[in-house]
Amino acid sequence: MFTDPTRASTLLLTGLMVIGLVFFIRASTKDRIEVAQFGSTQPPEPLQQAVMDYFQGRAYRQIEPTPAEASKKQPVVAALTDDSAVTVAGLVSPSWFLAVFLSALAAVGFACLALIVVTLFPGWGRVMFVLVAASPLAGVFYWRKSSRPEKVVFRVETAEAEDFASKLTVRGHRDELAELKNALASTLKAW
Repeated sequence: MFTDPTRASTLLLTGLMVIGLVFFIRASTKDRIEVAQFGSTQPPEPLQQAVMDYFQGRAYRQIEPTPAEASKKQPVVAALTDDSAVTVAGLVSPSWFLAVFLSALAAVGFACLALIVVTLFPGWGRVMFVLVAASPLAGVFYWRKSSRPEKVVFRVETAEAEDFASKLTVRGHRDELAELKNALASTLKAW
């Protein structure tokens, strides 16, 4: 069947392309939790209120961590597991742009796959182009997996540095941390 090395290598590369496309779409829903530290010239109490107001403005609400979550003491976030840490939760809404982009990317990928398979196996004809009709499933997959509750844990404490009056340590989704940094840019500086 695969006596021609060009045909076999083309089919192998096509298979790798499909695997890459599937993993790219799957990775779009991956949790991207990070820990960030910021310094501020504000005293701890006003800074904590400003951070809390920010999260409440983004439809987060304060929750109490479960005992199982409180017992998870990772070295990087040990400062976020004590009683002074505040946990807020909210629903992260998926991006329309990314859902449409992933659907379009899947359509292009499936069209390329169909062209390659039809070129290698002319008898398969137009049946392979039915794959392009399945491309909106990539956007649906992203939308369902990305619409989930998100938790952010933060702690404000007195800073030991000369430049700052308080220190903010936050653990949450990296996009949420970027939004926090932009929203409070006048107050927060990199630690």
